[in-house]
Order: sequence, then C-alpha cells, then structure tokens
Amino acid sequence: MKRLPHIAIVGATGAVGQEVLHLLEERKFPLASLRCLASPRSAGSSLLFRGENITVAAMSETALDGVDIAFFAAGSDVAKKYAPEAASKGVLVIDKSSAFRMDPEVPLVIPEINPHALHAHKGIIACPNCTTAIMLMVLAPLHKRFGVRRVVASTYQAISGAGAQAVQELLEESRAFLEKEPYYSTQFPFPIAFNVFPHNSSLLMNGYVEEEMKLMQESHKILEDASVRISATCVRVPTLRAHAESLNIEFLRPVDVAEAYAVLESFPGISLLESREKNRFPMPTDASGKDAVLYGRIRQDISHPHALELWIVGDQLRKGAALNAIQIAEALQK
Repeated sequence: MKRLPHIAIVGATGAVGQEVLHLLEERKFPLASLRCLASPRSAGSSLLFRGENITVAAMSETALDGVDIAFFAAGSDVAKKYAPEAASKGVLVIDKSSAFRMDPEVPLVIPEINPHALHAHKGIIACPNCTTAIMLMVLAPLHKRFGVRRVVASTYQAISGAGAQAVQELLEESRAFLEKEPYYSTQFPFPIAFNVFPHNSSLLMNGYVEEEMKLMQESHKILEDASVRISATCVRVPTLRAHAESLNIEFLRPVDVAEAYAVLESFPGISLLESREKNRFPMPTDASGKDAVLYGRIRQDISHPHALELWIVGDQLRKGAALNAIQIAEALQK
C-alpha cells in the first residue's frame, strides 16, 4: 500500500492558499498530515480543516522538513527563496507564482493539456497564470484539432485575482462611492469601484503589461508551439471572482462553428453554458466556486473566413490556481 503523503501549504492564509485548503477537503485528497505555513504576522492564527483547527506556523528554512508535497501559494519572492532548497531535500514543490514558469528546467503544466510534462520534473512544477490556464482550457483542444495561427485575447479580470485585501477594498470603496464619501485606494493605483482600467501589473518597454506577456509566453510553453501568434489586452474589472475572456481565434483553415462546439464538448474540465434564445452566456457569477471553465457564444468572425469568436469564464482561484495545483498532485499520486 502506498504511503500517504505529508502535505504543506505555503501561503495558507492567502486567497489561493485558503482555496487549496478547501479543495483538499472537498476532493478528499489522501494525506497523512497537513502543515499550514504563512508569514510571521499570520503565525499563531488557525485554519479549519476536516473539522480540526490547524495552527499556522511561520515559513522558515526548516518549515518543510518531513514534507512530501508543498503547495506554494505565496509570491515569487517566497518561492525563489524556499522552493529550490525544499526540492533538493526531496519535497515536491507545486508552485503557483511566476518564479519558475519560464525556467526551461521546470515543467509548466495544465494536467488536461500537457500531463506528459510532469514526468520531466526535477522537484519543482509550475502552474500557469490564471488567465493562461483559463484560456488554454478552450484554446488547446481547438489548436490540437484544427491548428491555430493567431489569437487576440481580451481579459476581464476579477478583483480576487489581486488577493483577499483587494476584494475587501472593492467592497469598502463601493460603499463609499454610493454614500458619496471619500475613499483612498491602497491595493490599486486607480479607483476600482464602478470603474475598469488596463491591468495594474508593470508596464514594459514594448507597451504590454506583465500580465499580457505572461499569457503569451506561458501559452507557447504549454502548447509546445511558439508559432501561435498571441496578442492580449488584460483589463481589471470590479467583479469579485472569476475572470472572463473574449477570444478571437484565427485557424489555419476555415473552421465551422459546429465543428468547434463538437471538439469542445468532449474535452474534460470545460462546460458549455448558453441559451441563444435568451441571449444568455457565461458570467462570472456562473463560474464562481466552480471547477469547470465555462464557454459559449462561438460564432464566425464576419471579418475573417478563418476566424471564430468565443467567450469564456473561469474561476481564477480554482482552475486558474488552486485546483490546477491539486490536479497536478493527484496525477502524480496515481
């Protein structure tokens, strides 16, 4: 009988860390013990797991001793500081940050798309950015079947993608706006209540922001095909949870709308949600708290005979983060 693994969550008190904790319980992930780690300011707090309170400990050089699998749900600085040493001691690190995604020695994995890459790991496996994971769940099967030449992606990204404090700020700022009271943002450079703005990640010399470049570069690595041309505009919107994306996909040949629906229908991890009679398509409220990436409104691009338009929505804390990490661990445990 296979030994049950000892598990740790690094960044357990953050939005993604808490989602990992919730999904480990929801999916009945088999484990021998669970260690919850966070920054010193969170040490001593407790988190509920399977009916028991687990005391949060401060992350340190020895905090992962005796751990078999560590889910890193902290920032890239924490991952760079602790993950390589942990991996050298035999800990399997599954990292959600951007620290190792483009490292050629580290697999970047979405289990439904490139599970074969798991076998090349050297102790660290990276999860893609949330927008990348949500987009590729629909784009990858279409590319495999028809061949994609070019993608133009526009994202509508929920506030929870910036963390739990950002969610609280949206709620407080919205109340202040409605009550005509002053409010000063600390999580964003601009007002977010009843407003949208281009993604607040760093603006690069080429005019794109980091979030947009992540989507392009990570997609090439996961698809194992750098010939797919990708351009993105990422936008922060005042929704609480679940990212939406509009995709214009140019194929190598004309693709019938019915063909695209048929390919997506059989792909795991995605689900059709639409009613054309009611002009009803996926919304963030539909995807919030759900595992599946929702898609709909596939239509012929009337400006290009080789292109289709479609709309997708996915919970960025689930498939875009915590769920993907746990699916990686599940695949390796089989």
